[in-house]
Amino acid sequence: MAEPRIQYATTSDGVSIAYFAMGEGPPMIITPPIPWSHLQMQLDDPGYRAWYERIARTSRIICYDSRGSGLSDRKVADLSLEALELDILAIADKLGLEKFALLGISIGSPPAITLAAHHPERIWRLILWCGMASASGASPYAQALNALLAADWEMYTQTVAHATVAGWGSSDEAGRFAKLMRAAVEPETVRRAGIAEGFDINHLLPDIRCPVLVLHRQQAVLPDMESTRRLAAALPDAQLVVMDGGALLPWVGEMEAVVTAVEDFLGLATPISAAAATPKAATGGMVTILFTDIEGSTMLTQSVGDAAAQTVVRAHNMIVREALRQFGGTETKHTGDGIMASFPLASSAIEAAIAIQRAVAAHSEAHPETAFRVRIGLNAGEPVVEEEDMFGTAVQLARRVCDHGEAGSILVTDVVRQLAAGKRYLFADTGEATLRGFEDPVRLYEVSWP
Repeated sequence: MAEPRIQYATTSDGVSIAYFAMGEGPPMIITPPIPWSHLQMQLDDPGYRAWYERIARTSRIICYDSRGSGLSDRKVADLSLEALELDILAIADKLGLEKFALLGISIGSPPAITLAAHHPERIWRLILWCGMASASGASPYAQALNALLAADWEMYTQTVAHATVAGWGSSDEAGRFAKLMRAAVEPETVRRAGIAEGFDINHLLPDIRCPVLVLHRQQAVLPDMESTRRLAAALPDAQLVVMDGGALLPWVGEMEAVVTAVEDFLGLATPISAAAATPKAATGGMVTILFTDIEGSTMLTQSVGDAAAQTVVRAHNMIVREALRQFGGTETKHTGDGIMASFPLASSAIEAAIAIQRAVAAHSEAHPETAFRVRIGLNAGEPVVEEEDMFGTAVQLARRVCDHGEAGSILVTDVVRQLAAGKRYLFADTGEATLRGFEDPVRLYEVSWP
């Protein structure tokens, strides 16, 4: 998935708001969870990044830093819910979104509720994750946290991260989140925010006309389960889905269950679910075929020995299979020094290939003693399917394209390039190549992935 570009929109009261867009599909604006954030740090955080990339597979997500935090204007006077509402409107107007889905996360949900009530014509679906319509749903935890905020800023961020955001059992996630909070916002901003001081927007709930999905984790404390039930009951058209766990970050714990619930509510197909339910590779229809090949696998065995070479193969297998899982691919077979797989969509196959090359590069940098490189080749066609394997010209060409590539490259045929047209991938024309077993030259393109 292409690296998102951080851009800026200006609110009607003159505040500069940082945002980025990622993915394709129906637009969905996602509020920050606390509600302060730092986009660049979040993109660099593995938990945040996995969440963004997963939910962006079926939606065009737009994420932003609220006023007073992150890369947006820090020195602002108005931090009311109405002002936070303007942040969302500014981004929607900048992107030309007449109507969009809105996902409000935890303490970031009140601005989403406020906007949906004030501008029902702009919101076609509202999703509230551990949402709240009043500060009473956070008591007595909010009162204790506000007292801690006045006494010790660092302890406050650690407590918020552990007790209410990531859970006491997720020390690494909580530590990263606490550090992000301290970088994202000044303690004085938190003290002045309307959410910290208390709020009640229950009177706005009857004005929300769009369907609402209320998601909650059973053991969450900010807000508690009873407050969430009251919230769902007060909304004219809401459904409540309760999940296990207590973390207020949707990507901590069972992230896939959260995303699936959101996609079902929005009427979007999940690539993983679709591939698992009816793998196109088993039908003999049009698929995109992917081959990987470990560079110099035979020489590697001779130089480092069987045991060390097998460590490389295991690392390769783990990386490739994780990419297949993420992007809806189906493994057909292991070739000894590579894997053959198929995808129902050319774009999914390219995304998986890019993810594989990036993961291999990261692994090799972190583990130089087992560093390796792979070449990847893709072709699309209608293979012959027999006994859970695929045969035919389409498969043979994909194999030859892989063999023709350099280590670290992703080569695709022209049919793959055309199937992925308009998806914003960068293809370099490498010219025509004569491939073993094929009389006519084949034009190949290299996908830019770094």
